[in-house]
Amino acid sequence: MTSKKDMRRQDLIVPYVEPAKEKSDGDMTSTMASTLPMAAIFTRNKMIGWTAVVFALQSWLAETPEQKRTSTTPGYFSVGMAFMSLMVAYLPLFMPPPQNRAGAGSEAEAPSAVPLV
Repeated sequence: MTSKKDMRRQDLIVPYVEPAKEKSDGDMTSTMASTLPMAAIFTRNKMIGWTAVVFALQSWLAETPEQKRTSTTPGYFSVGMAFMSLMVAYLPLFMPPPQNRAGAGSEAEAPSAVPLV
């Protein structure tokens, strides 16, 4: 039988080195924190607005010093935008839209036809 001696050569062993992260890796939470408020404002959807607030707070609290230094917008700006999207979503509760009178058309409609005499 062969001997149980370790046959590996010590001079050929290469230790594992974790690869460095690329700077182009995008942060998905900050992307969501900046795009969800816009979606909530356009759709006036309250659920998207609350989701935007949660993502914005998480992104702001998880900001690293590197992100603070290289980011174009600070974390509190995305939180402000998220709360503004909630304001827009809940605005009809405090300022209801004007009600049209019965029979009166809206300004966007074409004028009614004039009868020929």
